[in-house]
Amino acid sequence: QVQLVESGGGLVQAGGSLRLSCAASGRTFSWYVMGWFRQAPGKEREFVTAISRTGGSTDYADSVKGRFTISRDNAKNTLYLQMNSLKPEDTAVYYCAASGGRISTKGNEYPYWGQGTQVTVSS
Repeated sequence: QVQLVESGGGLVQAGGSLRLSCAASGRTFSWYVMGWFRQAPGKEREFVTAISRTGGSTDYADSVKGRFTISRDNAKNTLYLQMNSLKPEDTAVYYCAASGGRISTKGNEYPYWGQGTQVTVSS
């Protein structure tokens, strides 16, 4: 199995940027489809974006299209999420997740999860 550790969260003003990282260890990182999900207080976890094993295919939630970019570096076993033009409604705990299957927006199709990193966007 794979172990995942997120980093890069923090407090940022609206309109600002952050880059999250997710370091993977254990089994070969390139075997996994990777995704980012988030959960705001009092809300259900929601899909943000996902990327194929090679990075050739991606999927984004409508709420982040044009603002967020997912990428991966298989040589460094690391997943990234570049977040630009941040809004207060982006405030949440962000989780990276790994799946041995195909790209999916459904969290229950990702067996492996990190512990999350807090992103807070002030207005």
